[in-house]
Amino acid sequence: MKSITALSIASEIFPLIKTGGLADVAGALPAALQANDVAVTTLIPGYPAVLGGIEAPQPVYGFDDLFGGTARVLSARCDDLDLLVLDAPHLYARPGNPYVGVDGKDWPDNAMRFAALAKVGAAIGQGLLPTYAPDVLHAHDWQAGLVPAYLKYSGRPGPKTIFTIHNLAYQGQFPADLLGKLGLPQRAFAMDGVEYYGTIGYLKAGLQLSDRITTVSPSYAMEIQGPEAGMGLDGLLRLRGTKLSGILNGIDTDVWNPANDALIAATYDIESIGARARNKQAVQARFGLSHDTGGVLYGVISRLSWQKGLDLLLEALPALVGSGDQLALLGAGDAPLEAAFSDAARKYPGQVGVVIGYDEALAHQVQAGADALLVPSRFEPCGLTQLCALRYGAVPVVARVGGLADTVVDANEMATATGVATGVQFTPVTAQALIKALAKTHALFADHAAWRNLQINGMTTDVSWKNPAQHYAKLYRDLVAER
Repeated sequence: MKSITALSIASEIFPLIKTGGLADVAGALPAALQANDVAVTTLIPGYPAVLGGIEAPQPVYGFDDLFGGTARVLSARCDDLDLLVLDAPHLYARPGNPYVGVDGKDWPDNAMRFAALAKVGAAIGQGLLPTYAPDVLHAHDWQAGLVPAYLKYSGRPGPKTIFTIHNLAYQGQFPADLLGKLGLPQRAFAMDGVEYYGTIGYLKAGLQLSDRITTVSPSYAMEIQGPEAGMGLDGLLRLRGTKLSGILNGIDTDVWNPANDALIAATYDIESIGARARNKQAVQARFGLSHDTGGVLYGVISRLSWQKGLDLLLEALPALVGSGDQLALLGAGDAPLEAAFSDAARKYPGQVGVVIGYDEALAHQVQAGADALLVPSRFEPCGLTQLCALRYGAVPVVARVGGLADTVVDANEMATATGVATGVQFTPVTAQALIKALAKTHALFADHAAWRNLQINGMTTDVSWKNPAQHYAKLYRDLVAER
């Protein structure tokens, strides 16, 4: 089998810089693809956290002027990742979040910052580096959406392109008068180019101009072709439907492994699942919850936003605590939701505990100690937290949308009778349906044998990158064969 080389272009990558699931995917997929004779190098921006975490950086190209300043491409490694880092201090040498400033607002030059990433990615695909010629360019989300545009409008040949949608809600729209500054010709500003309702649409460009489109679950691939989930792009996605596929995400099962996880209070596997009790106590202690209540301890690890349905959980909280259950919430996001959950922790002491922010180690501990993990999202392209929950024996309670529907088998009568259920699904995505799901979960938890079956089924589910990587590898090979 012929080896394939792929350049992945992403705005974040674990373990160097992470704000969400994109980083996890960008960090874990290369190793899984290696088993399929696909060698992946990832191009990422040179944020301070990236430059501080890479090993043996070597300059391989220099720019005298890349959108207003000098820049370099560095070849480097981090753990098992092969990286190309775009070191452009005028664009990336900023503290904190890669997308927003300390005031919580988008960096005003994000259009240029991520156009630079895409422009360099396309140039590498067209031979910028004499010793590296990737067969495929794999661009992720709006931040890399202009990659196929730079290829198309350069007038020069280049490799085939894949564009992956991790979340259609984030589209990267910028003023039309930036077109010249971006180095794109006027003819690019057209319906079959980068134009999107009078703006330059980065994500739209990726959807319009890439050779293949993927998203991160089969159900989400179907949902976004309809007006409710299509976010204004459903017509284009239907038009390109034969080029669109849904490939489920996986998780890094070495990083997420309760049998040897150094970040949790007690390690365990299926044979020693009783040790989860120590982890539950650790979560209760960390979140200020009462011990030995006998109820369900629900965990939430999430961005606090309307998309994630956390306002619905606020409505359902009286029912949750009224049943004698508990909630441990770890997350940050919209200020009103942060304030509302902090108020709930004060209103329900011992039953609701909240940590505002994100802490990777604490996320592991919540997965290991929560009885159930709540994911009440209004829409969810794939979701990774429920995959980690399955791995750790925390029973997922999820809305029946997108990747949540694809990865959790509801404990309905048939699935329970045949012994295949792994969690609880609810629909429609309303507070009333969530309350019913909480009641169902409470009843299942009281049936110790049924609950243990749910846990074991989840822990034996393959949530690794093995199968998804095979799908991506086939897609790469099909594209190379078309050249």
